[in-house]
Amino acid sequence: MAKAPVLTPRADDFPRWYQDLISKAELADNGPVRGSMVIRPYGYGLWERMQAEMDARIKETGTENAYFPLLIPQSYLAREADHVEGFAPELAVVTHGGGKELEEPAVVRPTSEMIINEYFAKWVQSYRDLPLLINQWANVVRWELRPRLFLRTSEFLWQEGHTAHATHEEARDFAAHIHRQVYEDFMVNVLAMDVVPGRKTVKERFAGAINTLTLEGMMGDGKALQMATSHELGQNFAKAFNTQYLSREGKQELVWQTSWGSTTRMIGALVMMHGDDDGLRVPPRLAQIQVVVLAIKGDEAVLAKVREIGARLKAAGVRVRVDDRTDVPFGRRAVDWELKGVPVRIEVGPRDLENGTAMLARRIPGGKEPVAIDALVELLPVVLEEDQALLLKQSRERRESRTSEVSTVAEAVEAASAGGWARIPWATLGEKGEAELAEHAVTVRCLVAEDGSVPDADEAPGNVAVVARAY
Repeated sequence: MAKAPVLTPRADDFPRWYQDLISKAELADNGPVRGSMVIRPYGYGLWERMQAEMDARIKETGTENAYFPLLIPQSYLAREADHVEGFAPELAVVTHGGGKELEEPAVVRPTSEMIINEYFAKWVQSYRDLPLLINQWANVVRWELRPRLFLRTSEFLWQEGHTAHATHEEARDFAAHIHRQVYEDFMVNVLAMDVVPGRKTVKERFAGAINTLTLEGMMGDGKALQMATSHELGQNFAKAFNTQYLSREGKQELVWQTSWGSTTRMIGALVMMHGDDDGLRVPPRLAQIQVVVLAIKGDEAVLAKVREIGARLKAAGVRVRVDDRTDVPFGRRAVDWELKGVPVRIEVGPRDLENGTAMLARRIPGGKEPVAIDALVELLPVVLEEDQALLLKQSRERRESRTSEVSTVAEAVEAASAGGWARIPWATLGEKGEAELAEHAVTVRCLVAEDGSVPDADEAPGNVAVVARAY
C-alpha cells in the first residue's frame, strides 16, 4: 500500500493543504475563542523577521514608534460617520469592567484612527509640529464570521502608521512613498513576492479615506490576497477631531492625513504563494533559520563536525541551526525541516566525513548534491541568493501566465472562476460592471495604468481593472 502523503496535495484540496501545513509546520493553532489564534514559536519567528525588516524601512521615512490604548471610548467612533459604518459589523464592545457596568462602553480597537486623532489634535499646534509621523506595532480585533488562520482571525497582529501633514500634496506623496518604498520593496526583495501595486476603487477603499493604495498578490490557487494598504485620509478625520495647525502665514488650517498597515496575514501569504506539496518554502532573506546542519548519526566525530560547521557559518553571518538530536530518526527530522521550509539542509554522516564532504539539500529548487565541507562558507551565500531570486521569478511567472486580457464581464468571471486573474479596461467595466462581478464573488482588486503604474485618479484615461476571486 502506498504511503499517505504528509500533506493533502494542493491540487486535491487547496484549503485543506493550507490547514495541514499551518499545523504540521508548527506555525499556529486555533485559539480557545472562535476566530482567535495561537502563533507558535516557528510562526512567530517569521513574524519577528518581518517586523525587523519592515520596522527598519518605516524608520527610514522618519516615522517613530509609539503605543496607544487597546480600548477606545465608543463615542470616538461616532465622530467620523463613514469610518464607524465601515467597521460597525466587526466591533467587539466592552460593557463591564471591575464587576460594574461601564459609564461608557469601550471598543476593542479595530484600527486606531480614532484614538490617535484624539492625541494628534492635542500634539499639533503649529506648522513646526508637522509632519507628525507615528507607527505602532499592536494587536487589533475585528470580529470575523469565517475565520481562517493568519488570513482572517478575530484578533491579529499588525503595524499601523498614522501621519499628519501641512498639505494635501505632502500627505499624498507620503502615502505613495510608504506604498512603494516600504511595502513593495519589502515584499519583492525580502518576501520574494511578485505583487501588483494599484489603486482601490471607491467601493473597495478604506472607510473614511479619499484614496487607498494596495498591493495584491496571486496565491498558488490563483486567488488574490490584499497584502498591505496605504490610505490618504484627506481632512476627514482632521474635521472630526478639529486637528488644526497655525500656518506660516498665521492662519488656522486643518491637517492632511494618512494611515497605512500590514498584518500577520503576510504569513498566510507566504504559505500560499511559495508553499508546495512538501511544505513551506521560506525566502532566504526572511528565514530565521537559513541553514540547518544535521547530524545523520550520533557518532562523536560527526557531532563535532556539524557543530564546527554551524559555528563557521554563524561567524560568516548565516542564520544557522545545528540539529544534533540523533535520538530522533534522521528521516523524521529531515521531513520536519522540509515542512518548515528551511532553505538549505547540510547533512553529515560518517561516510561524508571520510570524503570531506556534506550533502547539500536545497528546499526551493529541490535536489541534493555532495559539496566539499571546506567550500560551504563561500558557497552558501551564493546559493541562498540564487534561491531567493528563484522564488520571486516563480511568483512572477505564475501571475503572468494566469492573467488574461478580457473585454467583457462574462470573460472576467470565466477567468476568475478558472483560477486566474483578468485585466479589463475600467472604462468598459465601471461601477455597474463591478457590481455584476460581485454577484459572482469576483472583485476589482485594484486599478492600474496601462503601463502598470499606479493611476493618479479613479477615472484616469486608460485605467485597467485587475479582477479576481480573493481571500
